[in-house]
Amino acid sequence: MNKIIRVISRLLLGFIIYGLAIVVMIHANIGLSPWDVFHQGISLKTGFSMGQISIMVGIIIIIIDAVLGEGIGFATLGNVVLIGTFLDIFENLKIVPYASNLFTGIIMMIIGIILAAIATVLYLKPALGSGPRDGLMLAINKRSSKSVGTIRTIIELSVLLAGWLLGGSVGVGTIISGVGLGYAIQIGFTISHIDSKALNHQSIYDTIKSLKNKENMEIETCSDVDEE
Repeated sequence: MNKIIRVISRLLLGFIIYGLAIVVMIHANIGLSPWDVFHQGISLKTGFSMGQISIMVGIIIIIIDAVLGEGIGFATLGNVVLIGTFLDIFENLKIVPYASNLFTGIIMMIIGIILAAIATVLYLKPALGSGPRDGLMLAINKRSSKSVGTIRTIIELSVLLAGWLLGGSVGVGTIISGVGLGYAIQIGFTISHIDSKALNHQSIYDTIKSLKNKENMEIETCSDVDEE
């Protein structure tokens, strides 16, 4: 039970920090993230809201992750639902100021990237499922010789280019985020001794099965003690 509480606490902390990281990067006020540029570009072409596009893109990527062998776990669901929830909470609390100039904006963007990398390490290490974009990064990493940082940067810059071609707005912060996030995550993996190629996430089914097996073992152990 203590281990379960520690894991849940770690995941929640990761989601909370990531929600804060997004708010800090938005309030840097120097450009959307690459994925938001992509969402905005599709939104402009289709008429759907950026939020609707974000959800649809996330679902598509989760399906791709599953096909590529990345387990869709409880942390995946938490990533999709809770990060946005905590983002809204921080926005409503109004505790993060908006940058008033380019220098402050760049500093805030860098802080946001560092926070996002810390959060990613926190919720990925338990191996209970990754976020849609993290899962795509890990799946490609396991099938190539490229580092996590390089792969994440290629993904971010690819969606940035696609979003820009679709009409999405790009700023200095967009470039900083696109280039910096992947390598910040790679540094976080190195410090935390996470082997990205050996990181196999449990699916929801596997987690439930594992918990049931542990419960049955505990019942059997108690029964043996009572018999003695």
